[in-house]
Amino acid sequence: MEQKTNSNLRLGMTFMASIFFIFGFITNFNIAMKDQVQLAFDLKTLYPGWENFLSQLVNGVFFFAYACFSFLCGSIIKKIGYKSGVIAGLVLVAVGSYMFFPAISALSYPLFLVAVFVMATGVVFLQTAANPYVAALGPQETAPARLNLTQALNGVATTIAPFLAGILVLAPAVLALQNNPNATAADAAKFVQMPFVVIGTIVVLIAIGIAFIKLPEIRGDETISSKSVLRKPQVWLGALGIFCYVGAEVGTAGQIAPYLKADGTALDVAVKLSAIYWGGAMIGRFFGSILLSDLPSAKRYQYSAIVMIFAFFVGWFITSASMSNGQFVFESKPENGFIFLGIAIANFFLMLLGKGKANVALGIFGTVNMLLILAAFMLPATIGMWCLLSIGFFNSIMFPNIFSLGVNDLDPSEMPLASGIINTLIVGGAIVPLLMGALTDSFSARGALLIPVACYAYIVFFALKGSKIR
Repeated sequence: MEQKTNSNLRLGMTFMASIFFIFGFITNFNIAMKDQVQLAFDLKTLYPGWENFLSQLVNGVFFFAYACFSFLCGSIIKKIGYKSGVIAGLVLVAVGSYMFFPAISALSYPLFLVAVFVMATGVVFLQTAANPYVAALGPQETAPARLNLTQALNGVATTIAPFLAGILVLAPAVLALQNNPNATAADAAKFVQMPFVVIGTIVVLIAIGIAFIKLPEIRGDETISSKSVLRKPQVWLGALGIFCYVGAEVGTAGQIAPYLKADGTALDVAVKLSAIYWGGAMIGRFFGSILLSDLPSAKRYQYSAIVMIFAFFVGWFITSASMSNGQFVFESKPENGFIFLGIAIANFFLMLLGKGKANVALGIFGTVNMLLILAAFMLPATIGMWCLLSIGFFNSIMFPNIFSLGVNDLDPSEMPLASGIINTLIVGGAIVPLLMGALTDSFSARGALLIPVACYAYIVFFALKGSKIR
């Protein structure tokens, strides 16, 4: 019986890992497209002085879907089940992906944003189903470790997405405009179409495959009303924590390119470097899944050492690879790999200070991110750049830890509604970046960095005070 339970757990976790990878890739590919959109729709010429705000609408519309549908998705998933909810999400992602082709052909920015919204609605279904399913698949005390593991695989996707966007989409588009004086915005736009067609096709195939997989069922106490969730303070305070976290994470990621551009860095290079930000989140989540688990101490340190070696190669490869005149170029920069490794080691030891407690680690990381942003605000860009890129490491455990603290002490029957409430506030990923985009246009890229400082301050409060069970 125990062997069958472990087998079901592995099957469920394997399935969820693939879903986390999918929506991680899609989310970050859209975030990375913000700068490509400025080129494709020629926003700088059409709306001078508003281009940063309008390009942030790609993120704004994407995350606004969470405010519209997360609560509804939670109710739907409770009725139709996790598996059907995931399939519905994948179908919507595919439909949205295919809508990009006519939107770009017509150079219609409103239709492009509609496509983003449809795709995002599918991601809302995936996110709302995936997080409570992972949390409920095993004991509550190890839920943060399971969520960190799936988020680490999500981090692999979020690292790959901006890297591919910078190298395979944005760099060729910039090159086409530079080398051809007669090139137009329509020529730059063509580089966006095919990636979304490929994404849509892959997602359809995955949805068909999942329809034939039998997943382990999660059952709760049917005598407990899901409305009891509404009386749990940790759920509401956790939802506000998610608002601040996603807003700060997406806003800071989107601000890396304007911050570096203001210092004279080429746009395609700046976008590629943002992959480092997400690479740090991936490494940190691997550390989190290891250190917050119930593994023996010796195993934790062995696995952490492997992750550190991996960190060196991530930092080295991302900063060394590029496209030049349509050719893949690898200019080895091992010094960047060592810098990335140094940040990873600091991340590891600061996580150890958390002593395996989700709320303590969250409070420490929130404080570190506040200090890193303030340093980037005050220091020269050569140093400030690494401060901003380091924030990804300390964002790493925030979503899984905030989510697990928010649903702590809940019955599995209460999970879908709680997940719907918490995921609704992912709309912070729309509101905070828009505020930062407007502040960048009216003031400066550095000044806009002060908004995430307030977000991380609330996260520290939630970690140390708001997450306590009442």
